[in-house]
Amino acid sequence: MPTLDKTLIDLETRFWQSMVDQDTDAALSLLDKRALMVSPQGTLQFDHAGYRKMAEEGAMVLTSFELSDVDVFLPNDATAILTYRVKQGVCKRGKPESSTTTDMIDTSTWVKAGAGWRCVAHTEIPAAAKQ
Repeated sequence: MPTLDKTLIDLETRFWQSMVDQDTDAALSLLDKRALMVSPQGTLQFDHAGYRKMAEEGAMVLTSFELSDVDVFLPNDATAILTYRVKQGVCKRGKPESSTTTDMIDTSTWVKAGAGWRCVAHTEIPAAAKQ
């Protein structure tokens, strides 16, 4: 695996782990100042304060994740798009007994920012059952 691909996959994994750990500061260090998300619940644009509120006060929390079928597409030297499946565990905040697992198809778009990379967009849709 090329070094840049591995770096980007590691960044994506760190972001997911920051959500499991409920480490908002770690997540913010990986997000651009403004970002967007598209999910079955709709679209959302947010800045760091908006992400912090969502991460720390949202009704649901991420409890686990498993990435698979990861692919990295580099349309230019400053943009990377990751596509992958993710099996994610979520529960209602403070209610681990409400845990459920879903299988999703995700994309994340990362842009080069100085010497590093920042996530600017994330999308997710429910995955169709594997044939």
